[in-house]
Amino acid sequence: MAKKAILAVSFGTTFPETRKKTIGATEEAISKAFSNYDVYRAFTSKIVRRRIKENEGIEIDDVDTALTKLADKGYQEVYVQSLHIIPGIEYNLVQDAINRHKDNFTAIKVTSPLLNTFDDFQRLVLFLKKQSEYLPTGKAVLWMGHGTAHKAFTTYACLDHMLFGAKSYVGAVESYPDINDEVKRLQHAGIKKVYMQPLMMVAGNHAHNDMASDEPKSWKSILKDNGIQAHPVLKGLGEYPEIQKMFITKLESIIKGDE
Repeated sequence: MAKKAILAVSFGTTFPETRKKTIGATEEAISKAFSNYDVYRAFTSKIVRRRIKENEGIEIDDVDTALTKLADKGYQEVYVQSLHIIPGIEYNLVQDAINRHKDNFTAIKVTSPLLNTFDDFQRLVLFLKKQSEYLPTGKAVLWMGHGTAHKAFTTYACLDHMLFGAKSYVGAVESYPDINDEVKRLQHAGIKKVYMQPLMMVAGNHAHNDMASDEPKSWKSILKDNGIQAHPVLKGLGEYPEIQKMFITKLESIIKGDE
């Protein structure tokens, strides 16, 4: 019988607590859903991997190293589970690595990231709406996306637009729409308090520093300066069973050959 493995690939995080609650929890959910597969981990961020090794003494593979090890261990079928949110720069790195190793396996396939098709967007929008629908007038949830220089930056604006009329808003740290765009929308809607959450797999550096800190340029401080009370919720998307299920559904599709 052919040896089969699943390689769960994410950007990674240097924050151990959120790593366990998000990436670790999702990997556990994958292991339960596919009990006849061996599940391995890889991070795409070189900086994150280096800092984890320096600070925790833990060595985490990049995608190339992980695939080389899987081939050396005799795995013939490998399914790569992307735990990225958008099909941007980091996801392209995963695809490039797979292309370099494709001849070493009988079969190797990669899932699309969380947001790829129109159905993906509809599922996530429904999830985001549910997180805020209980809130009274004047309160909302503001989601912080990472942002990117890649053309996939449009993901965040699309989500924000699809949430019109809901009590959920989406901005991005490194691209469009930025916090100033969202401040205008929030003020126009009469929002006086927002619960800020990362629209990222983990609640890592951006969530702690760019979103929740008291630094002058943090989202919390900018919102406060504009008369909006901001309450940080340091909970990454990977903590939610609904998001874990979205990833698992993508994996089921490529294993069945539906993608």
